[in-house]
Amino acid sequence: MKLTKWILKRKVLMLAFLAMILTANAQNASYISKHKTITTELSEQYGIPASVILAVAIVESSSGQAHAATRLNNHFGMVGKNNLKAEKKGYRSKYKQYDTDKESFMDFCRVISNKDFYARLKDNSDTREWIKAISKAGYSEMPVIWEKRILNTISSNKL
Repeated sequence: MKLTKWILKRKVLMLAFLAMILTANAQNASYISKHKTITTELSEQYGIPASVILAVAIVESSSGQAHAATRLNNHFGMVGKNNLKAEKKGYRSKYKQYDTDKESFMDFCRVISNKDFYARLKDNSDTREWIKAISKAGYSEMPVIWEKRILNTISSNKL
């Protein structure tokens, strides 16, 4: 009897995990579709691979579901001013607010284009080099984990 319960519990957990993966994949696909045009345009303008721009946005904004993305149009975790304190008494956020998603994507590319590594990598399609350089420049507080998440996002979404 105990073995049957254990097997049933395991099946339920596996189904829940599978449902979570399928939901995440659907969210990513929708997010990619929504932002593909702007990332392609910015890629051409700045010489940063669209896959890098999209993958960083997906990870940093949880496919647009994170609070900073939904309330501030901030898809990259950029720090700066916002007006949330005025909206919700006592609430503070360190994240910059943008009027549109597009402004957030443009600001990310502007910031990256001002980094020391940018001139060396501009128009280079090697996503691993870009991710390493962005990480090394201090973009993430957990660089090793961040790099893996970005590269896995590129791979799993075929970016």
